[in-house]
Amino acid sequence: MTPPVRTLLMILGDQLDGTAPWLADLDPARDCVFMAEVDEESTHVWSHKARTVLFLSAMRHLRDELVGRGLRVRYVRLDESGNTGALASELMRAVRALRPEVVRWVHPGDWRVRESLRAAMAELQASGLVVAHEELEDTRFLCSREAFEGFARGRKQLRMEHFYRDMRRRHRVLVDEDERGRLQPCGGSWNFDHDNRGAFDARGPGLVPPPPRFEPDAITREVMELVARRYADHPGSLEEFCWPVTAAQAVEALEAFVRDRLPDFGRTQDAMWTGEPFLYHALLSSSMNLGLLDPRAVIARVEAAWRAGGVPIAAAEGFIRQILGWREYVRGVYWLRMPGAADDNALGARLPLPGAYWTGETELRCVREAVTQTLGLGYAHHIQRLMVTGLYAMLLGVDPREVHRWYLAVYVDAVEWVELPNTMAMSQHADGGLMMSKPYAASGKYIDRMSDYCAGCRYRPEQATGPDACPMTTLYWDFLERHHERFAAHPRMVMQVRNLERRSAAEREAIRAAAAAHRRAVLGEP
Repeated sequence: MTPPVRTLLMILGDQLDGTAPWLADLDPARDCVFMAEVDEESTHVWSHKARTVLFLSAMRHLRDELVGRGLRVRYVRLDESGNTGALASELMRAVRALRPEVVRWVHPGDWRVRESLRAAMAELQASGLVVAHEELEDTRFLCSREAFEGFARGRKQLRMEHFYRDMRRRHRVLVDEDERGRLQPCGGSWNFDHDNRGAFDARGPGLVPPPPRFEPDAITREVMELVARRYADHPGSLEEFCWPVTAAQAVEALEAFVRDRLPDFGRTQDAMWTGEPFLYHALLSSSMNLGLLDPRAVIARVEAAWRAGGVPIAAAEGFIRQILGWREYVRGVYWLRMPGAADDNALGARLPLPGAYWTGETELRCVREAVTQTLGLGYAHHIQRLMVTGLYAMLLGVDPREVHRWYLAVYVDAVEWVELPNTMAMSQHADGGLMMSKPYAASGKYIDRMSDYCAGCRYRPEQATGPDACPMTTLYWDFLERHHERFAAHPRMVMQVRNLERRSAAEREAIRAAAAAHRRAVLGEP
C-alpha cells in the first residue's frame, strides 16, 4: 500500500537545483516531489525546439538524481497518457490522486505560472478538497523581492548602477576594506565599462577557444526525438544541440570559461563577427536560469580568478556586473511591475513582427546573421539581441509585446522574469525610461563599428537615403523624427536630436519616405 503524502513539493522546469534548501528536509517515506512536462510551456509562445529539449532533458536528469537519492517522485512525461497539457491541471490531478496535507512550490519565474497555480489551489479548496499550500522564497537569487522593493521605494526612476554598487557592498564582492574599514571597489572603480567596448580589427578575433560541447546522452536523445516529433512545426534546429543538462556539466562549462575565455571577455564583449556565435562569452545563462549552476558560485569563481592574477579587473568586473547587477536588477523590476509591465508601449509601436525573424530571410546582413544563428543554436549574445534584432524591431515600430514573445520563444536561456524586462524596457524602451534612462537607438554605423557584418552587406551604413541606404540608418533617423518631441529635451538624447535638426527639411522628408517604403516592403503591405 502506498503511504500517505505529507508534503507534495512541486519543482518547476527552471528550479532544477538538486542541492536547494527546499529539498533538504524532505522525508522519503512521507513526502513526494512532483514534476510535470506539459505542452503549455512550449506552446504559449512558439518555442524553439532546442529550448524545449533543454528544459525537458534537464528535468529528467534531475528526476533520476532524486530517485537515486531515494526520494519519491511523481513525474508526468509529455507523452504520458492522461497528461492534460497544463501545469495547473496536472498539479490538481496530482493533489486529487495523492491527497497531500500540504502543497509547496518555490516562487515561479513567470507571473502566468504563479497565477495559474494559485487559481488551481483555490479551485481545489472550493471543491471541498481542503489542502494547505505554501510558496517558498527562491533562495538562488542574491536579492529578495522584498529587498528590491525597499531599494525601489520612493524612486521615480530605477538605475541599475545604484543597485549594483549596493549589491557589491552587501555581498562583499570585488571590494576591499581601506584603512578606516570602509569598503572600496577593487581596482579603484565600481565600473570598468569604458574598457569593455572594444571591437575587432579587420583581422577579426583570430582563434577563439571553443566552449565545451556536451554531446546528448540517452536521456537527451530520447527527448530530442520526442520534441522533433511532437513540435515538428516549431522553429529552430536540434542539429547543434550541446547545452549542459546537468549540474556537473554546468560546472565544467564554468571552469572552461574561466580558464579559456574570461581573460579576453571584457575588452570585446560587445563585438560581433560572422561565423563566431560564441566568441568570448560564457554561455552560462541557461545553466543559471534553470538552476543547474549557482550564481554565487559563478561570482566567487570569477573573483577568485582575478585575485589569483589570471584575469584583468575589467573582465572580472564586467562579467560580475552582468550577474550580481543586471540579472538581479531585472528580476526585481519584473516582480515589482508585473503584470502591467507586459503591456507597456510608451512609444506607441503597433506593427507586426516581420517574418524574417522566423526565417532569417532578409537582405540586412546583420539581422540575417543574428536570426540564422538564433534559429540554429537557440543562442545569440547580448549585443546581437540588443543592438541587432532588438534595435531593428524598435526602429521599425514593432509592437513590443510581439518582440517579447519572440525573445521568449527562441532563446534557450529565456525565462520570463529575465527576458521580459530585457526586451520590453531595455531593448524596446516600452516602459518609457523607468528602468533605462534612454532608448538604445543607433544607426547602421554602430553595427559597422562593432562587427564585420556591413562589409558583406549590399547596404551602406553611412547612407540614410538612396538605393544603397542602410535600413538601420534610415529607420534610426526616422525614429528620431517620429519621437522628436519626446526626446528633444532628454539629457542623454539631445545630441542625437540636434543632429537630426541639422538636416534640411528635404532630407528629413526623404528619410520619412524611405522609412515608410522599407516598412511596406518588409511587412508585405501595399
